[in-house]
Amino acid sequence: MPRRQPYTLRFNPKLSLNASGKHVRDGLSSTLRTGDNLWVSCDERTSIERLRLTGPREFGQHCSYELTELLDLPSDKTEEIDIEGLAEGEHYLWIVGSHSLARKKPDADGKDPAKEIARLAQVKSEANRYLLARVPLLLNPTAGDYELHREAPHPTDPTQTLRAAQLRCTDDSNDLRDLLADDPHLKPFLAIPGKDNGFDIEGLSVTPDGRLFVGLRGPVLRGWALVLELLPREDKHGRLRLSELPGATETYYKKHFLALGGMGVRELRQCGPDLLLLAGPTMDLDGTIAVYRWPEALRLPQDSLIGPDKLERLFDVPHGFGPTAGQDKAEGMALLDEQHVLIVFDSPTDDRKPTPQAVVADAFKLTDTLG
Repeated sequence: MPRRQPYTLRFNPKLSLNASGKHVRDGLSSTLRTGDNLWVSCDERTSIERLRLTGPREFGQHCSYELTELLDLPSDKTEEIDIEGLAEGEHYLWIVGSHSLARKKPDADGKDPAKEIARLAQVKSEANRYLLARVPLLLNPTAGDYELHREAPHPTDPTQTLRAAQLRCTDDSNDLRDLLADDPHLKPFLAIPGKDNGFDIEGLSVTPDGRLFVGLRGPVLRGWALVLELLPREDKHGRLRLSELPGATETYYKKHFLALGGMGVRELRQCGPDLLLLAGPTMDLDGTIAVYRWPEALRLPQDSLIGPDKLERLFDVPHGFGPTAGQDKAEGMALLDEQHVLIVFDSPTDDRKPTPQAVVADAFKLTDTLG
């Protein structure tokens, strides 16, 4: 395992708590670096958080962007998006929700056991989770920060205007889920909650030619994880539509099955023609979390089955166990530079919280094979 380098992320106390009082640092789900800015998402809110490099191993100057002001979400401001993936490409920040169903959580110490058992039979659908969208992302040369906009002039082409757009969605689905409803591999899992090995998106990467790679935490099929490849385009009404994808068996999406030893995808990051994957358990349990390199992932002409000999396991990431069970769950991974990735954690231990408004993330050096 490579040596970890701690990075401190500092948050603004006025922006840090959601409606239920949960701190943003306790639910980090994805992270992305653009220039001196580090973007992070928390799965229990409707905002994107921006930090700025303030020291050799420190990000601060917390700024929050409310997505209800940048996008037309199907539900209200109080319903979480469950953001699980961020990506950057061609002056846009891409955002994806989990697209998953959620099972009610019982309280083992509840006064009425029958009531708590009944909660385990309750499955809910939340419309904001079915979000796949892009938002204009532009560098403010004066401030030195990247900023989000609903609409903005293209920075180098005066004939173009950048506009926020999203895939068409309804209260209980969107265009992507509607397509997958007939998929021979995924159809049975769309009605199963994400934490039960059901359909659950975690991880997003965008290529220079506009393709999206979407990582699935679940389902994992007989040990094989799944990454979807999509090609969204803006239609004449300013909405995103999935276009036909050359080489795809299912016309509008490719399926790439990866032998990750029974783990699902937690994050995706592009590194040249390769993809880096953060992989971990699909179920709600403590288990191995590892970073893989998937060589030439961006150049596959058709659906693929990627065996263990075609993947490089770079290193494992520490996770909670024993007295820290259920904590330090690696959820997000950003490329700090060509040689380092930054890992952020959901449910961080107290040791990762040096002050009331800070949390410690871990940077790891990649192997020389990334070139």
